[in-house]
Amino acid sequence: MTMKAIAFTEQGEVDVLKYQEVEQPTLATDEILVKVQSCAVNYLDIHARRNRPEIKQKLEETGKPHILGSDIAGEIIDISGTHPQLTIGDRVLLAPCIPCGVCPDCNNGYENLCDTQQLLGFQTDGGYAEFVKAPAKNAIRIVDTLSFVNASALPIAYLTAWHMLTTRAQLKAGEDILILGAGGSVGSAGLQIAKLVGARIFATASTDKKLSHAKEYGADFTINYINVDFSEVILELTNGRGVDVVLEHVGEATWEQSISSLAKNGRLVSCGVTTGNIGKINIRKMYQKQLTLMGSALGTQTELRTLVHLAEQNKLIPIIDRILPLENAAEAHQQLESRKNFGKVCLIP
Repeated sequence: MTMKAIAFTEQGEVDVLKYQEVEQPTLATDEILVKVQSCAVNYLDIHARRNRPEIKQKLEETGKPHILGSDIAGEIIDISGTHPQLTIGDRVLLAPCIPCGVCPDCNNGYENLCDTQQLLGFQTDGGYAEFVKAPAKNAIRIVDTLSFVNASALPIAYLTAWHMLTTRAQLKAGEDILILGAGGSVGSAGLQIAKLVGARIFATASTDKKLSHAKEYGADFTINYINVDFSEVILELTNGRGVDVVLEHVGEATWEQSISSLAKNGRLVSCGVTTGNIGKINIRKMYQKQLTLMGSALGTQTELRTLVHLAEQNKLIPIIDRILPLENAAEAHQQLESRKNFGKVCLIP
C-alpha cells in the first residue's frame, strides 16, 4: 500500500521536498500506525533537510526517501502486539524520543540522556505523511477538547522549553528571566511557560511586530536586539542587577551578551547553537558572580504528559503562527528559515 508524503532523496534547499507517493509503513511488534492529523514543523527539520549527517547516512543505507516530522498528533488505526491501554480510534500525541529503554539513564527516567536514542522523523520516518508508525509506548492519549494542531505543537519546542525552565533552571515565581528570540518556537514556548510560573519576563526579537506579539503573550519588557547590546538594556532595566535566568538557544552570536545579562547567582540554560558552537566566557566574572551555565536537551515523556495535562486544562495554549496543507511543506520551511513566524507552523495532511 502507498500513501502521500513529503519526502526527499537528497539533502539541499526546499526544492528537494517532494509531495509524492511512498510506501505505507509496515508495523513491527509493539508498534502502532497513526493517521496523521497534524504535524508541527521544527528548525531541526531544516537542519535535517540541509546537511545533518544522520539523514545522509539513512538515505545512503536505505535508498528510500526520507520523511521528516517529529511533532505528531493523530488517530490510531492499527496496533501490533498487546496493549490494553490503547485502542483503535484513540486520539494520541506521539512522544518524539525513542530511547533504548535498557541503559542506566533510561532506567532512571532520563531517557532524553540516552546515548542511543532516536527521534521520530530523524532516524526514523516521521509525520510529514498521511500515516506514521511509532512504538506503542510513545503514544499519549489526548482528550477530545484538545485539538490535534495544539497537541502537535507540544513535543519538541514546548517540551524543550519546559525542561529548560522548570527542570534545569528551576525558574521560580517572582524571578526575572530573559528569553532570546521570543518569536521562535522555543522562545515563544518559553515565554508562555515563564508566564505560567509567574516570572517577570524580558524578551528579545528582531522586529517590532514580534515584540508586540511577545507583549500580548506575557512579556513585561521587550528589546529589539538588532541595533543594541541587549545586555546593556537588561542592566539598565534592572538597575544594574541583571536577570536570574537566561533562556539561550542562539549560541555564539549572543553568548557573551547572555552571560553579561545575568545577575549574581544567575543561571543560563542553553538548548541550541543556531549561530555557532563556540562561545567565549570571562571565567573570573563567572566565579565572582557565582553563575551557573547548563545545557538542556528535549525532555522526558513524564514532562510531556505534564504539558499535555496543562494544555487539556487550557492552562497552556500553544501559540500557532499558521496551519498549512502538507503539500506546502516547502513554504513552512521558508517561514522558519526567514524567521517570519511567531510560534509554531503546523502541517495538515
